[in-house]
Amino acid sequence: MAKLYYKIGEVCKLTDLKPSVLRFWEKEFRQLRPTKSSGGQRLYTEQNVELAKRLKVMLYDEKFTIDGVKKKLSATEEYESGLSKEQVKSELN
Repeated sequence: MAKLYYKIGEVCKLTDLKPSVLRFWEKEFRQLRPTKSSGGQRLYTEQNVELAKRLKVMLYDEKFTIDGVKKKLSATEEYESGLSKEQVKSELN
């Protein structure tokens, strides 16, 4: 992948998902939030595309539930940041 941004149709081809699935996942997973152009076109970064592929594997292949994927993603975020949610909240206050 060499582009800066991908439109939803391009992401659908890369991930073999329908646009409605991607739009639904945007509502369910806060990590998947493409920016929008001035015309309202969704613009996905390479990181968004990789996350969509990862979500597809967890939901379709590994048979995780949406709640299970959310828990796994939040645990991964905590591990990557090295802080728990409570620690992050206390540092922000």
